Amino acid sequence: MQLMRSLRHLAATNWGTRRRFTPAVLQQIESAIRDVESRHAGEIRCAVETSFDLPELWHDISARQRALQVFGHLGVWDTELNAGVLLYVLMADNDVEIVADRGIAARVTDAEWQAVCDEVKERFRAGDFARGAVVGVQRIGDLLARHFPNTGGDRNELPDQPVLL
Repeated sequence: MQLMRSLRHLAATNWGTRRRFTPAVLQQIESAIRDVESRHAGEIRCAVETSFDLPELWHDISARQRALQVFGHLGVWDTELNAGVLLYVLMADNDVEIVADRGIAARVTDAEWQAVCDEVKERFRAGDFARGAVVGVQRIGDLLARHFPNTGGDRNELPDQPVLL
């Protein structure tokens, strides 16, 4: 267990996350997801977590490991084309992870996903959480549109609302 990381997580508050991800910001993210999903056959979910509890810190769970857990918990893997993507934000670690289902992961490189994460983190560092999350959704949507274009029969398989964990 890393001391500085533990202190960041213990000091992080849900109030701080809700101050950055207000209902208006969550609505912007939801609208962005709905808009980009009209261009492709994939599904996007967004989850924002404030911090880890002591057991996760004790076991030194990484943001990536937690993102994989959230991916499963939210059922992002359960889409017809295996083209679900999770945009996961861990506020206490200032980390952004993208987890893609096997259908899209086989077509998009890790470098492309990392470029999206880096752009989101850059906007978050500047304090622009709304624009950061929306840009992340739009960039994910661009990648999905390239590999899973909307063929007209697409249906919305997952909720568009972002989740605050």
